[in-house]
Amino acid sequence: MEERLQKILARAGFGSRRTCEVMIADGRVTVNSEVAILGRKANPQKDKITVNGAPLNPAEPLVYVAMYKPRGVLSAVTSPERRTTVLDLLDIPQRLPVARIYPVGRLDVDSEGLVLLTNDGELTNRLTHPRYGHEKEYRVLVARHPDQGQLEVLRRGIVLEDGYRTASAQVKIESLAGKGTWLQFILKEGHKRQIREMCKQIGLPVVRLVRVRIGSLYLGNLKPRQWRYLTEKEVAEIRKGVSMGGSVF
Repeated sequence: MEERLQKILARAGFGSRRTCEVMIADGRVTVNSEVAILGRKANPQKDKITVNGAPLNPAEPLVYVAMYKPRGVLSAVTSPERRTTVLDLLDIPQRLPVARIYPVGRLDVDSEGLVLLTNDGELTNRLTHPRYGHEKEYRVLVARHPDQGQLEVLRRGIVLEDGYRTASAQVKIESLAGKGTWLQFILKEGHKRQIREMCKQIGLPVVRLVRVRIGSLYLGNLKPRQWRYLTEKEVAEIRKGVSMGGSVF
């Protein structure tokens, strides 16, 4: 059965469909020894497809992993400084039946909690592109007790030092913790170190930040450094949310 080439490449782990379209437009993909053009269809079972001169391997099974990233670990594929990454916590290929897997979005090195890893390029693009507005939920321990004015500023949005204005967010007090306070944040965007910078601007230093949800996927009972495969039901719920543009997230 023929499919659009960018869909075949995305399923094979080369990134989102948009990324694969750029690869095709750059002339890096051939089908049966002919340089492919956008709009080309192919049958991966019959046609000889190459990327950068290398034959396209048979499509890998799609894999979805939930991980509790601890503090100090990078949510990246590689690290030039040889720091520990989320991939270092996985046994590849000993325990995963794929050659490539990558984290969906980022969680800064000082933060912890839920990270989704997959080789599903299309799903990754949908979950990370700002226009889809998928929710991410965090538990945030700040060093002080916020007043109502500070909470309203966080909810309305704030201009960060780099000039970026954050969108409105859901923010509420979960519990007090000595001189500090646990807050619940629900965002539909993911600017670099956004929550830390928002809280810093209004005098609420962040002591600890834990991501507990991405869309319909919850951290659950995972402990730091632990990971597990998503269930079929969880994958179906994520795909449903993606297809609906985030409306069920």
